[in-house]
Amino acid sequence: MVKWKKLYKTNNLKMEEFKKIESLIDKLRDYVNTRVAQLKLSVAEKISKAAALLIGFLIAALVFFLFFVLLSVAGAIALSEWLNNYWLGFLIVAGVVLIIGILLWNFREKWLQKPIMNILIQTLFDNSEDEE
Repeated sequence: MVKWKKLYKTNNLKMEEFKKIESLIDKLRDYVNTRVAQLKLSVAEKISKAAALLIGFLIAALVFFLFFVLLSVAGAIALSEWLNNYWLGFLIVAGVVLIIGILLWNFREKWLQKPIMNILIQTLFDNSEDEE
């Protein structure tokens, strides 16, 4: 009879340990699921910030481009009136635009790529909101 009681107590202790381990596994599973959901939200937030930043850059670039084109046409017309020769005024402005284009192309990494990449990286890896 004593042997059965010891066996019952041993099995009962093992069952309690098994239930504790099972409970721990359930809590761990819930924790992992919560962290995965949090990570998904964080990634979605950072991607949306980066997309908004890129769209803002594109809109600003488009506005600047239109401004530059209209300013070039106005400058060409003004220069043409001053020189009394329309084709020469437009040719001079086209040369200036070509020089600006060559400069932008030669220094595109320093003036365009690196600053934009730095802003994107700063936006994607901004941890100030993650700590809240």
